Amino acid sequence: MSLPAGLRRSPMAWVTGFMLVSLIVLAVAGPLFWGAAADRPDPSAVLQGPSAAHPVGTDGLGLDLLARILTAARSSLLLALASVLLGAGAGVLLGACTAVVGRRARRLVAGLINLLLAFPALLVAMFLAVVFGAGTAGAVVALAAAGVPGFARLAQTLAAGVAGTDHLAAARVLGLSRLRLLWRHVLPNIAEPLLLSVTTAAGTALVALSGLSFLGLGVQPPGYDWGQLLSQGLDRIYAEPLPALAPGLALLYAALTFQLLGEVLAGGAARRGPVVRIPGQRSASSGPAEEGQVLQVDGLTVELPTPAGPVRPVRGVSLSLGRGEIVGLVGESGSGKSLTALAVADLLPYGARVSRRTLRLLGTDLGALTRKERDRHLATGLSVIFQNPASALNPSLRIGTQLTEAVRAHRGAGRAEATAQAAEALRRVGLSPSLLRSRPYELSGGQRQRVMIAAGLMVRPGLIIADEPTTALDVTVQRQITRLLVDIRRDTSAAILFISHDVALVAEFCERVLVMYAGTLVEALPVGRLAAGARHPYTRALVASVPDLTADRGRPLPTIEGAPPDPVAPSAGCAFEARCPNRRDRCAEQAPPLDDLGSGHRVACWYPLPVAVAPETVAAS
Repeated sequence: MSLPAGLRRSPMAWVTGFMLVSLIVLAVAGPLFWGAAADRPDPSAVLQGPSAAHPVGTDGLGLDLLARILTAARSSLLLALASVLLGAGAGVLLGACTAVVGRRARRLVAGLINLLLAFPALLVAMFLAVVFGAGTAGAVVALAAAGVPGFARLAQTLAAGVAGTDHLAAARVLGLSRLRLLWRHVLPNIAEPLLLSVTTAAGTALVALSGLSFLGLGVQPPGYDWGQLLSQGLDRIYAEPLPALAPGLALLYAALTFQLLGEVLAGGAARRGPVVRIPGQRSASSGPAEEGQVLQVDGLTVELPTPAGPVRPVRGVSLSLGRGEIVGLVGESGSGKSLTALAVADLLPYGARVSRRTLRLLGTDLGALTRKERDRHLATGLSVIFQNPASALNPSLRIGTQLTEAVRAHRGAGRAEATAQAAEALRRVGLSPSLLRSRPYELSGGQRQRVMIAAGLMVRPGLIIADEPTTALDVTVQRQITRLLVDIRRDTSAAILFISHDVALVAEFCERVLVMYAGTLVEALPVGRLAAGARHPYTRALVASVPDLTADRGRPLPTIEGAPPDPVAPSAGCAFEARCPNRRDRCAEQAPPLDDLGSGHRVACWYPLPVAVAPETVAAS
């Protein structure tokens, strides 16, 4: 078995690999090399202690105990694996079927799983072993049946995450059978954590099976396994401890191997496909630091792997934020706004590839830092307010615990000092310090979002990235959150990157606006020019789609015809060309650069629209 690539150089991985290989070799070669000696009685050497001829001693028939321990490796391991595979197979099918059966059947299965979990697994195994009769088959079946509820609950929990996905709903619409839904759409998506659990459960099953044999309910003479050998040696443990300790040590060695294997595989799964940066980017020379700039990004590109090939949802983005500045980043869903922010915060999903010419936060080149230094600099210099605070906050932890974690870990604050800072942060966002003892589910949506903002303020960041923080809130709470961000900017001089698809909201309180389309910046302009001074057709279309009180209710709202380009096969020209009413031949052949029009206004368009009237701020809708 090959270890995960990311852990092949880990000391634990090497040790676990050696232990696993030794068990496999012993299980294969044990009966071949020591099987004859293990079954050859010697009346002249009955119940002898350790000696040169018999290093571990002999039993009541004069059989060599070391040979029997080495030979018993095959039967002990195979029986344990058989019981785990049987229990896992039945349990996984029982739990995973809850994702494809009807509501009534799902309730019945869930109730059955809850009922089975109410009984201790070891007691169930002992009871069933007695019911099935003492012997190898009865012990294996008993352990398998006792393991079914645990695997069923795990599979049920994992399958619940798949049950609500769009791809499973689409498969249901196609009329696929429940068996096919289970086999093709549910099990492949939950296989990895289940395999890790099977690996860890194998060690537990080995100990449990040996325990049944120790009690006389498992393997019966003339067969033997480590549990039976341990039971036989227990009678003479005070006179000759080694005959009892040796099979116990073998059992401990094997069980520890399976546990370590589960840990190594779990670590490999957690680290599989880390964020990979294009070689050479870390050592590449970065652009010079600019005075007063909190964030400098130049040529940022993000590449994500997909089954259809790699896509670049962010391509060559360049932006900067000064101290105390609020900049809005707008665009349609899928334009790359959030991925740009996640790339800056080093929070991209696994497998993403990042390249950039310059990435500076608070004047520090992030590419020149080690991983540990970069993590600390980002944790203390930047905070992210996520779109859905209900999922961003841990429902099992109190608000106070979550607010104080960052300052205790990165600022070295004590518990009392951190709690005082958390109380002050809650006051700053208009919440009572009494909420420190509350849990997220006890708060409203607006309160949870304020708690997220308070958490970001705990480390006194220089940059706050607000990723659509008002999307899930009603209009009244939206206004409260935006006013709160403005107050925070005034009090702390922190720069704020406000990401939203709501052009009117951005125009209301931002100073500059960055417009993204298909992974690129197509226009950057002062907010005062957004209403009528926008030069790019896409920006003009976004502004036109904002409803206001003077709109003719008898006419449909303006929309942008067409759809964004396919990210797998981007065009060579302007990304907006297919939807642009003013497109020309050149637009389809060559992508326009982001040209400077003066006064902080830049646009990526070969034929910018003229300014018809004097620019003015977008009216609040």
